[in-house]
Amino acid sequence: MEYRLTIVVPVYNEEDNLARVESEFVTYFKTASAKSKVLFVNDGSKDTSLDIIKEICARNTDFEYIAFTENCGLSAAIKAGFDHADTELVGYIDSDLQTSPEDFNVLIKEIGSYDLVTGVRADRKDKFVKNMSSKIANGIRRSFTNDGMDDTGCPLKIIKTEYAQRIPMFKGLHRFLPAMILLQHGKVKQVPVRHFPRIAGEAKFGVWNRLVGPLMDCFAYLWMKKKYINYKVGSTSRG
Repeated sequence: MEYRLTIVVPVYNEEDNLARVESEFVTYFKTASAKSKVLFVNDGSKDTSLDIIKEICARNTDFEYIAFTENCGLSAAIKAGFDHADTELVGYIDSDLQTSPEDFNVLIKEIGSYDLVTGVRADRKDKFVKNMSSKIANGIRRSFTNDGMDDTGCPLKIIKTEYAQRIPMFKGLHRFLPAMILLQHGKVKQVPVRHFPRIAGEAKFGVWNRLVGPLMDCFAYLWMKKKYINYKVGSTSRG
């Protein structure tokens, strides 16, 4: 049975979470509604994350990895995962597992009629400051993009690979994935998913890069929207 879904898992200094990532995905694969595999993208981790990833991939045929030579950031890791996906669908989840792999089954139910399905974190388990800064950032971004999405920062998404691989990513644009699918005249949908406290490791984003960074990225998005090239081929001599 061929794989249908590649799930990209960006990793930066997450050595304390990776054993749980392996365990939860091994459990998920048994009930996955689409045959799935994990693609770790090690973003230049400075701890033992890469060694652990190699061990996981050596003992599990449903796990693969690519490793950057240096830290390039979350957007680059997601872009690399999209570029290396060889399945019909590509997903994304953070390695802190504040969302659950099991909820990919919730997203897959909707992907047939849509080109991107994203989770909305219900009953978020983060601290007040993090929740409020995320709400403010989402409101700012939504006013710029008009994408109708309430929680684009939710690290649980499924995209049709042909759309994902056409996204011209740059730093910070991971927050604009639904908007970038809309630029391709694709259809997007959001569905509620569960959210959990971070058990191990440290958050990589603070208040500064949840508020000021996304505001600057909004202007980058507006520039890209104006310059975005979109075309459809009507016919070709190649048969």
